[in-house]
Amino acid sequence: MGKWSEIRVEGHLCEAFEPAQRMDSGDVLVYLHGADLDRLVDQPAFETAFDKHGVKVLAPQTGRSWWTDKIFPEFDQELTAERHVLEKILPWIASNWGAVPPQIGLLGTGMGGQGALRFAFKYPDTFPVVAALSPEIDYQSCWNEGDETLPQMYCDAEAVRQDTATLHIHPLYWPRNIWFCCDPEDCRWLDSSQRLQMKLGALGIPHQCNLEPHTGSGLDPHSNKVEVAMEFLAKRLDQERQRII
Repeated sequence: MGKWSEIRVEGHLCEAFEPAQRMDSGDVLVYLHGADLDRLVDQPAFETAFDKHGVKVLAPQTGRSWWTDKIFPEFDQELTAERHVLEKILPWIASNWGAVPPQIGLLGTGMGGQGALRFAFKYPDTFPVVAALSPEIDYQSCWNEGDETLPQMYCDAEAVRQDTATLHIHPLYWPRNIWFCCDPEDCRWLDSSQRLQMKLGALGIPHQCNLEPHTGSGLDPHSNKVEVAMEFLAKRLDQERQRII
């Protein structure tokens, strides 16, 4: 198996994964974590998939920032999570791992899933390939549930809604490779994935979406969705690379 390490990018912690054997393509993934702040090193399904596909992964840690372009003081007093990814993480990858867009794919879970989708919708040339697992898209719902982080970044729930991934879709300017999934049992977030699916379909934007029940084996019922996401990312990153040759 590959190996994990911890690095600092501009003083902020990141998890880094290097596979036992890297693919010749040199593709890299940026992984955006969820609101539970679970570490990738503790999730074997991801490690197995990353190693199988021979891809390097950098996973910045930004707390419950929701990956916004709003200052979240618990992360940084001057730098937003979005700017951190664009202005610090991507240059670090270019300098240390030799990968630049479109060699860099986005993968996220939960809070990070909606962040990955929003990044891709806002910057489709930078992130033409994105996959999201159980994205928490309409996170304005957290406002009325006593969430203590959102009021640090937004004035009200409507301001949150206006910043969601779905509201950042441009009908003529979108990422070419979109994949997301949400289990029907995840009733809190299923509706927003369905709304995203309907909007993409109405605009004629190509995408792949899986809203069927998760299946898997052992203690990790989501393991098959992780592998499906990785298959999508690997295939589409390869297609993007061929576009620029």
